[in-house]
Amino acid sequence: MKIKYLHTMVRITDIELSKKFYCDLLGLREVRRHENEKGQFTLVFLAAPDQEDIAIELTYNWNSNESYNSGRNFGHLAFEVANIYEACKKLQDAGVVINRPPREGRMAFVKSPDNISIELLQQGESLEVEEPWKSMKNQGSW
Repeated sequence: MKIKYLHTMVRITDIELSKKFYCDLLGLREVRRHENEKGQFTLVFLAAPDQEDIAIELTYNWNSNESYNSGRNFGHLAFEVANIYEACKKLQDAGVVINRPPREGRMAFVKSPDNISIELLQQGESLEVEEPWKSMKNQGSW
């Protein structure tokens, strides 16, 4: 059996807030969008530059009052970054809590506006251990 990975779907409550997080802060870009009037939902597909075939599908249900506060049961999305410290600093400066800091220069966890756990992994070898990350404590869950 041949199989090809297509995308991961996460439900969201606010398209613009989610795009700010995934696009402005993480660097993904919108590659396509589908509005379904009959089903009353919008699908927004985001991908890393030069990786349009590997997408995250953000699903926005137009008239839902559902709260998506149990993102932990999903697991997490993982992204490789060129510099874990710069990525975490950018997110932190934008008000994002670093739930699991990159103490060893390799891995960190944050959460999206809809409580989806996001793992950030250092590209290549771990960076040299640096403060304030080295001493930073975990916050919440991831």
